[in-house]
Amino acid sequence: MKFVCALAVCLTLVSPALAVDREAFTFTKYDLDARVEPEQQRLSVRGKIWLRNDSGFPQKNVALQISSTLVWRSITITDTPAEFSSHEYTSDIDHTGGLSEAIVNLTKDAAPGTTLEIEIGYEGTIPLNATRLTRIGVPEDKAKQNDWDEIGKATAVRGVGYVTWYPVAMDAANLSDGDSVSTTIGRWKARNADASMDVRFESSVVQTILFSGSEAEDASAVKAPNFGAFHISAFELDVPTFLMGDYIKVAPKEQPVVFYFPGQDDAAKTYADAASVIDTGVPNVGGVAGNLWIVGLPNPAAATFVTGSMLLAPLKLPVTNETMLNLAYAKVRSMVASRRAWIEEGLAHYGQVAFVENEAGRQTALNYLSTHAVLLTEEEKTAAKGTDQDSHSLINAPDGLYLQTKSMFVWSMLRDMLGKLPADALATYRSADDRDASYMQKLIEKDSHRELQWFFEDWVYHDRGLPDFRVESAYPHQIDTGAYVVTVTIENLGAAGAEVPVTLHIPRGDITRRLEVRGKAKASLRIEVPTLPDEITVNDGSVPESDMSNNTYKLSH
Repeated sequence: MKFVCALAVCLTLVSPALAVDREAFTFTKYDLDARVEPEQQRLSVRGKIWLRNDSGFPQKNVALQISSTLVWRSITITDTPAEFSSHEYTSDIDHTGGLSEAIVNLTKDAAPGTTLEIEIGYEGTIPLNATRLTRIGVPEDKAKQNDWDEIGKATAVRGVGYVTWYPVAMDAANLSDGDSVSTTIGRWKARNADASMDVRFESSVVQTILFSGSEAEDASAVKAPNFGAFHISAFELDVPTFLMGDYIKVAPKEQPVVFYFPGQDDAAKTYADAASVIDTGVPNVGGVAGNLWIVGLPNPAAATFVTGSMLLAPLKLPVTNETMLNLAYAKVRSMVASRRAWIEEGLAHYGQVAFVENEAGRQTALNYLSTHAVLLTEEEKTAAKGTDQDSHSLINAPDGLYLQTKSMFVWSMLRDMLGKLPADALATYRSADDRDASYMQKLIEKDSHRELQWFFEDWVYHDRGLPDFRVESAYPHQIDTGAYVVTVTIENLGAAGAEVPVTLHIPRGDITRRLEVRGKAKASLRIEVPTLPDEITVNDGSVPESDMSNNTYKLSH
């Protein structure tokens, strides 16, 4: 009987946590004062947050989550201390693998559309911690290379998805559960893309303070040595990140700004020079300035990270091919502002393809695409087993390897179809106006004078898998000049259509033409060649396919 009573008491105590809808509220605004004490690895935050009930149902309580190494001290609503319970909540959205979650009981149900103004206080330490990775078997040294965040002599702390240093609320996610973490973080970013943040940092030691957000000129600004006030008008897809240290700044007129540690003068200049010569052909998108900042990380083995206009990386020499690809990605990210991951991430990864092509030629770029096509093909095979294909579309998919890879191909294919990137459309684009899924499509159609509904339906709005091209037939016909006209019919066995290159291989060289082949359909074209071709190939690797083993057709003479 005592056991039953004890169990009943426990269930009563945890029932609010079980009942709460953690994703009911949207965070619309943060106004925070943060004191950092590097010598003690300590963070203390006081301020206000604003949350709006977007669930469609009245809510009795609110969940607020911070890193498990931080402790809730106070929560007040409308000048009245709120009743709340705090507990550890296991989730890999934080580097510790856990969150300190406060379940706040509301004195009055929050109706749909209601906005709450909540005054908060919390504090604790942010040490180096890679628990979420080591507990799934990642070697400790490798884990710390990825989860390098900490407050210390040199401070570098990323936000949601790494260190929950500002309050959030979302369901638990675990790295051992497939793409659970990226999906959960993706939902958070999409739901809170319009959130703004004002944050004032105070440091107990004299150090340079850096802060990264969506706006290079306003949010990513260095202020006074031990105090900085920063503003982000909208989170969009970026991760608010703060850094503190004995940084030295170099800012040549036509090169990226570089922040580096004493003794890294040569590396700083080399990185600035390398970034300045990178050409991707991507214009400024969304009205951003496109000023890249390169910020050195103290750990020489730390993994590179990009947020907003900042590339965070250990400044190591010599500069490798991987470093150049990271710089190309970061440079484009600094030039693109969008709430849609397929646009921002897609263009940034396309920038890597364009950089490879500019440096090493078309074939090398195609080889680069082919290595990524393998991953995309495997991902599409897995997705094909699901029932809700639209949830896997680029419009709805969370930011992750699948979205980054497929959207890279989308922009590369658009460039090939149109002959160039739609520069006017990209320059006109504004994230704040992007409220309709077809917004970018309409801008590109206006720029290119070309109907692209079918392409966006197959590649962006829905996940219809990948095309599967084959040469169904080829009929050569000799004309009066002695040359031949070859009628080639291409069949697409896949559900996604694409414009694909068709190449006739003749002794004197290759002749290539492009052909639009819709999903589950056939299309033909006629190509004049001086002599009979020996072989016909559909697709040169620029379009991802589910099967490229059937792309070659041999002609018998």
